[in-house]
Amino acid sequence: MPKNKLWYLGVDPGSAKTGVAWLEDDGTITKTAVIATEKLAAALPQIFSEGPAAVIIGNGTNSANVKTMLAAAASGTDIVTVEESYSTEDARQLYWQENPPRGWRKLVPLGLQVPPVNLDGYAAAVLVRRYLKQK
Repeated sequence: MPKNKLWYLGVDPGSAKTGVAWLEDDGTITKTAVIATEKLAAALPQIFSEGPAAVIIGNGTNSANVKTMLAAAASGTDIVTVEESYSTEDARQLYWQENPPRGWRKLVPLGLQVPPVNLDGYAAAVLVRRYLKQK
């Protein structure tokens, strides 16, 4: 991320894997990723070297443990907890908005299609967008 732009880090915590998303202050998704929760602590120093304006974390599964990891790595960055309800359903819609089906898949209703990627990163993006909407 450019140093002169405000950006936010979204974190969708889970037991086995954690979704992470980088969003600009206008809600534009820069990048999403899914990291094994056991490897998250090792990845955080690199993530925080880019200086997010705030970290937005969901209040669901394993939230307390992941928030402790984030606090250890954040050093002064605000960590905000938001409601995580229905974030996976919203992530599915967001995926299809960002990656509309092509070819013959356009003919199949989206409700019948399964996104070809893990949605945890998009769920993290949904959490940041919820925060930005409240702000």
